[in-house]
Amino acid sequence: MDVSTHIEAVQAEVRRRNPGEAEFHQAVTEVLTTLGPALERHPEYVRGAVVDRLCEPERQVVFRVPWVDDEGAVRVNRGFRIEFNSALGPYKGGLRFHPSVNLGIVKFLGFEQIFKNALTGMGIGGGKGGSDFDPRGRSDGEVMRFCQSFMSELYRHIGEHTDVPAGDIGVGGREIGYLFGQYKRLTNRFDAGVLTGKPVGWGGSHARTEATGYGTVFFAQEMLATRGTSFEGRRVVVSGSGNVALYAIEKVHALGGTVVACSDSSGYVVDEDGIDLELLKELKEVRRERLSVYAEAKPTARFSARGTLYDVPCDIALPCATQNEIRREDAVALTKNGVLAVVEGANMPSTPEAIEVFREAGVLFGPGKAANAGGVATSALEMQQNAARDRWTFDQTEARLAAVMRDVHTECRQTAETYGGTPDDYVLGANIAGFLRVADAMQAQGIV
Repeated sequence: MDVSTHIEAVQAEVRRRNPGEAEFHQAVTEVLTTLGPALERHPEYVRGAVVDRLCEPERQVVFRVPWVDDEGAVRVNRGFRIEFNSALGPYKGGLRFHPSVNLGIVKFLGFEQIFKNALTGMGIGGGKGGSDFDPRGRSDGEVMRFCQSFMSELYRHIGEHTDVPAGDIGVGGREIGYLFGQYKRLTNRFDAGVLTGKPVGWGGSHARTEATGYGTVFFAQEMLATRGTSFEGRRVVVSGSGNVALYAIEKVHALGGTVVACSDSSGYVVDEDGIDLELLKELKEVRRERLSVYAEAKPTARFSARGTLYDVPCDIALPCATQNEIRREDAVALTKNGVLAVVEGANMPSTPEAIEVFREAGVLFGPGKAANAGGVATSALEMQQNAARDRWTFDQTEARLAAVMRDVHTECRQTAETYGGTPDDYVLGANIAGFLRVADAMQAQGIV
């Protein structure tokens, strides 16, 4: 069987086995359509059905999560944990609490996590989990009771040498604390390394909160350097206003750029003076307000509930919100306005049609599996500190993060040059570099 036929057969089987899971199909297709050059050079991967095995999770856990709200009413949600691939180490990936979470979403995220984790060069496999529970508007007591019920099932499947969850959308320090407390209660063990994203005071790592946003900007800085430029004096838009977006904004400003717009699910705000980060953090991390309140508080800002953030002219766009937020028409608007680089802080925020627009226009495009690997890399650093009962300073951890992101960038460019002759093709480079590391380990470990 030739390589193209093999890839088409695997894609067809993924669609047959996973009907209706559009995001998972999209993630698989995006990776598989770039692997041809690697499979041509390594036919042993085809003979060993490495790609077939890679697309089938090692384990899928789906469970009921009953809990009681503040009114005494019984609620029922659904929990997920997809343990996708452990060839390089224990499963590693976040937990997402959001109404949109379903099996297909979790599988897409877990599949992406395999390659992202491999690119860090650390010994971590790929997994993901979550629930369709929405923490927005819930009291601390309700969130605690939900987390305790969720962990009452999840604890059977995780461990510092088995599967190490972290946070994601809807899961921050509060949720991690409640989850860890219930894990400790059920197991009678203080296994600090079983969850990452913990507060610094009891096993967390400095710079973990900032890591995904900072790492995205570090990766973008490396990309810009290949064109002889930097963030200095550049106009930047950042989608989202959650954890990743906030710390991407912080690092862009530190590197001399100006973030002129950001967004949330209600719309976007434009502030030509540059986003006031302290005000934004107050609104989002403390008061949990909508972005319209930012415009009310800042005379230089305007809020729009219509249109899109990507209509705002910019040099650099950092999509840091959620999947498939940049559509083809958004990509066209960005390129018409002269965008130089689009670097993904979220997981798969650009549709395939949008990516094609960027590639045809010669826009530097950094895919999320490479550009936002800083979060999981710092989670792995947190695991190292937990294993040694150690704690590093913020500066130590940030320096390690910056070094990891430089290495990821170098690996992507070199692999793209080797397998495609196009060092700027970060999609090709990230996919093949991550795949090769996992494929080699899978081959060495036999048919398991």
